[in-house]
Amino acid sequence: MQLIDPNHPTYRPLWVRLAIVGSCFGWAIVELVAAQPFWAILAGAAGAYAAYMLLLTFNPQDPPAATGTVADDPEDDEETPVEKKQD
Repeated sequence: MQLIDPNHPTYRPLWVRLAIVGSCFGWAIVELVAAQPFWAILAGAAGAYAAYMLLLTFNPQDPPAATGTVADDPEDDEETPVEKKQD
């Protein structure tokens, strides 16, 4: 099961991926300081998974080109000029 889609355009910039991983590990540190080891382990695991998906194995694929074409409507090709009224 894939929780993070590495092909999503949000994850293309490196600073976004680093911010996500850093915030997960940062929150794990906050939970450790607050003496909450269960939540620290969960946040650390989320950070480890995010680091694996977004930093170690990150290889985004370009979206496939659209193969279907939209039929042109001949009525749309004809433009009617707009007349301006002068007062």
